Amino acid sequence: MTDGPAIDGPTISGPAIDGPAIDGPAIDGPAIDGPAIGGLEVLPVRGIGDVTAGDDLAALITANAPWLRDGDVLVVTSKIVSKAEGRLVEVPADGPERETARAEVLAAETRRVVARRGPTAIVQTHHGFVMAAAGIDASNVDKTHLVLLPADPDASARSLRTALLARGLRVGVIVSDTMGRAWRNGLTDVALGAAGIEPFRDHRGEIDPYGNELQLTQMAVIDVLAAAGELVKGKCDQVPVAVVRGYPGAGAAEAAGAVALLRDAASDMFSLGTAEARAEGLRAAATLPESPAAQSGPADPVEISQPLVPAAGPADPAKISQPLASAADPAAPAAIAQPLVPATRPVDSGVIARALATVAGVVAEGTSIDLASPGVLRCAPPDATPAALIRFGADLHRLRAALAAESLSSAVTYAGTGATITVSAA
Repeated sequence: MTDGPAIDGPTISGPAIDGPAIDGPAIDGPAIDGPAIGGLEVLPVRGIGDVTAGDDLAALITANAPWLRDGDVLVVTSKIVSKAEGRLVEVPADGPERETARAEVLAAETRRVVARRGPTAIVQTHHGFVMAAAGIDASNVDKTHLVLLPADPDASARSLRTALLARGLRVGVIVSDTMGRAWRNGLTDVALGAAGIEPFRDHRGEIDPYGNELQLTQMAVIDVLAAAGELVKGKCDQVPVAVVRGYPGAGAAEAAGAVALLRDAASDMFSLGTAEARAEGLRAAATLPESPAAQSGPADPVEISQPLVPAAGPADPAKISQPLASAADPAAPAAIAQPLVPATRPVDSGVIARALATVAGVVAEGTSIDLASPGVLRCAPPDATPAALIRFGADLHRLRAALAAESLSSAVTYAGTGATITVSAA
């Protein structure tokens, strides 16, 4: 039987996959850098056995798969690559010492923590992968060792491809590992490294059957092939290598590698878990500078994504739209009516209105906040008592945090008991 691990439920079992290739139906569609795919075969490579440091993976694979041929794609589990490269660390077999050692290894393999829930840590590794526990694995290895990811999976794939090329085989190589997926339960294999196969099938610029030009479609081919290979490898059958046959262009030339699939920080819209993003937002609000010039960069809308203090009830715009004349301190309007620093870029009044609505339910009753001109908010407390002024300062900070959440920079100046907030696009 080919048994996989239980995934929040019963073990998934199926018949062993032996003998002939698994044939899929013909896939009709445009050519992929060559002839159209007429079908794919996914074959297990059995008999490799346990791998230890220094083993020659190319020799092990070819000895157990003499039927390999040019154009095949080898999907190689990262664990045997790590073992062959000696990427293991020794830890106690059990007890609290083992957990302490494992935590130290995790810290060493982590660039930054993305999310943490109880004992589960989702981190970004030094490679750039976002994975549970940095990909550190305690399965299929003796209890006194942990297996780390390969130091450079693309380099590992290139090295294996070169060794196979020396044996007369022009193949593609994918180094795969298992990952969870945001928004979906269950696991799938993805490519950590690749050589001799293009990582993407780029459909951008193509025209679909309805005449629309495709703008964004890039299929992560090596991830798809890694997942296909896992179907015949399993987790407990000691089948660490699969061969996908029939994908056009594989093995023909060197390619960019799996590093091309990593999203850079600037385009990563989900760089933190929900709780972590909210905590970061609270920290950003707590350290909001007095003016944009004092901060290192524009406010990140991901960092401040919720009202800092929950509203006591529905937002009441009337609370924040009273004229300054309603302030208890008669000197306040005159004190505030001074030349204002112009906004550096035009600000959409609708965006400011959203920020005002955020704080409408939490500012002190009687506080006046008036949009005097585009990008300029004149504010006054309900009265000039010490308690009111202290609350007024807190409410100004709440408003500036709400503006930052809308990607607006702000500067505050004080005159008398009033204040002026000058808003500009970050």
